[in-house]
Amino acid sequence: MAATFLVVPEWQGSASSRSMRLIDGAEAIRGDLPSSATRVVEIPLGAGDAVGSGVHRYSSLAVVRERLAEALGQVPVSDVPIVIGGDCGVELAAVEHAMASAASRKARLGVLWFDAHPDLNTPATSPSAAFSGMVLRALLGDGAPGLVAAPPLDPASVVLAGTRALDDGEAEYLEESPIVRIDADAVGAGLASVLDPLGFDEVYLHVDLDVLDPAEFDGVPDPQPFGVATADLTAAIGAALTGRRLAGAAITMFAPASPDAATGGLAPILRILSALTAATRTR
Repeated sequence: MAATFLVVPEWQGSASSRSMRLIDGAEAIRGDLPSSATRVVEIPLGAGDAVGSGVHRYSSLAVVRERLAEALGQVPVSDVPIVIGGDCGVELAAVEHAMASAASRKARLGVLWFDAHPDLNTPATSPSAAFSGMVLRALLGDGAPGLVAAPPLDPASVVLAGTRALDDGEAEYLEESPIVRIDADAVGAGLASVLDPLGFDEVYLHVDLDVLDPAEFDGVPDPQPFGVATADLTAAIGAALTGRRLAGAAITMFAPASPDAATGGLAPILRILSALTAATRTR
């Protein structure tokens, strides 16, 4: 089982003034990936249009979804796809692919969402209309037509880890949802005890870099205080992959302050990548 890396420098899903820096971040990470195992998914040059969907830049986001889905379909079934964003919107196609792959193996898939934000808005509740803040809800089946998973992800298969910045609509949704939450200060030591009873055979790992504490890493569009230490995050990834197959993963939202700052911010990211690919190196 080897890793195939798909670099998707999408920025259209972000509402940040630093959204274009997501391209620099994806390119910086790409420079440290093995070229023979890395593919680049081209994104539209333009911002795109909402076309009445309630999602900013909807048209470009729909194109990226299609292109990434096609690229994922070309990954050998024996390989684990690891997506390098770009914004969190890349997860729509990536998680859909993992869901289909796990279903073909008749495996129970868990989606572990390491993120300061739950990304559970809809076009009706989002204060920004940015798809990055809607993508998990879209995977759960709620959102703009054309940017919604079919079939939807089961909310009982989702674990939010390190989430600490919620919009009102997201908080209301979580009050009635079976989604499991793990606080940032419990991510390192408490993950195994949460995952083990859930009975997942495989896991998909979403890592938005804003899950990290900004005192350690601030190369993201919207840093949030009181986050997870890099060591705790890598330990949690190791715990998630103990006794479970890695169905796929993504690292998103690296937006360095400048192209020159990109290289200096890579150390935590490379540690996370190493933790994610450990399972592919030992099987």
